[in-house]
Amino acid sequence: MLPLRVINIYPETIVDGEGLRYSIYFSGCAHCCKGCQNPETWEYNQGSILDESLETRIFSEINANPLLSGVTLSGGDPMYNPEGLLDFLKKLKKNTKANVWCYTGFVFERLQKDAIRSKCLKYIDVLVDGPFVERKRNVNLAFRGSSNQRIIKVKTAEILQY
Repeated sequence: MLPLRVINIYPETIVDGEGLRYSIYFSGCAHCCKGCQNPETWEYNQGSILDESLETRIFSEINANPLLSGVTLSGGDPMYNPEGLLDFLKKLKKNTKANVWCYTGFVFERLQKDAIRSKCLKYIDVLVDGPFVERKRNVNLAFRGSSNQRIIKVKTAEILQY
């Protein structure tokens, strides 16, 4: 199993989901969307390896901030490394009470059919799915960059309207 690699952490942000969020940006993405806002995250070997020490720091920072609404996983694409992501999600849910949003270039239906990625969905509360499509870019959309992307409440598969 490849380790997850963290390219950036934003301890407090309001742009990566509902409320005040703790955002973790992972490296690695095979979608390579034209017009991507984070092309520096495409290469897997960027950033720091998510080891036990970094996990402990992350969980501590999350638990120490009572103002947080939850955690957002972005990148790159967290689903690029599903085995590593599944391991991290289990630990995240065990060590925090975080509501989890996850951004991915994969569509929800494809994730549901994938043996490992579907297991990740069990630990994700809200999924923002689909690749960024430059010709569908819309700066007026909340929490997503292009109109093809959906915000999905994972447990019910409800598409949320923002």
